[in-house]
Amino acid sequence: MFSLKARTHAVGVRNPKLKSFKTDHLYHIALDTAHNDLQEMFGDVKCVCFGGQPSRMERFTKLIREEFGLTPSNGEPPRNYAAGTDRYALYKAGPILAVSHGIGIPSLSVVFNEIVKLMYYAKCKDVTFFRIGTCGGVGLEPGTVVVTDKASILGKKVERPALANKELNAEILECVTETDEFKTVTGTTLCCDDFYEGQARLDGAFCDYEEEDKVRFLQFLKEKNICNIEMESLGFLAMCSSCKGAGLRGAVVCAILVDRLQGDYIINDIEKLHQWQARPQQLVLRYIKHKFGPQNGSL
Repeated sequence: MFSLKARTHAVGVRNPKLKSFKTDHLYHIALDTAHNDLQEMFGDVKCVCFGGQPSRMERFTKLIREEFGLTPSNGEPPRNYAAGTDRYALYKAGPILAVSHGIGIPSLSVVFNEIVKLMYYAKCKDVTFFRIGTCGGVGLEPGTVVVTDKASILGKKVERPALANKELNAEILECVTETDEFKTVTGTTLCCDDFYEGQARLDGAFCDYEEEDKVRFLQFLKEKNICNIEMESLGFLAMCSSCKGAGLRGAVVCAILVDRLQGDYIINDIEKLHQWQARPQQLVLRYIKHKFGPQNGSL
């Protein structure tokens, strides 16, 4: 199992102007530095898990509670700290935050900025960020979990650094067991700005290419060893990389819902899809339990 070395890096920001603000408003998660004691509320946070949908992150918070025995005796549902806005959802269970980020890099970047500032104002140390979600696969069986090692655009390398933290990825992969009912791989993720044409789908309102063009493009991706397609990894990893050395690490863990080489449509039943969606959560929770569980005095 991976080393549990003590880490003592406070989460930092790359904007010295923040120190001159009398009040900083975290507009999209309904918090600010004047009316909320952010250190008291969030100072113990060690992990932040981002996912697309508010409802999924609420269910994930309930799963965290069950896994770590944090469910209150009165059965009260998780509190959405961002309930004062209809943009995002923000839940907390012990030292773990669950945050919705919407769809695509622009939506992700807004809440990512505000969560980093929240960690900074709360004086959190050594926080790990995860994006846990779903994706399309390229030649991989639906239900497979992909741990992204780098993100690209159209199968090409980009100038901005968007590489995963190798140490963190290795620690996550060490949590994979032979008894898992699903396969876990690591590889390159294609990050797109669009769900339809950007991913060579045939089912959008606009489609100026033929099926053979789509297949040719997807085969090109497979030849370049690209494992999956989604819409947030590039921005997520680039922003995490920008925080390198500032008490923050990040990883992207997604479940494949459809092999795009076999088609565009998800044809499995809802129960099966829910099982697949839960697999990245299970893997990340396993990591959190090893890293920050009761045996380490964190939960």
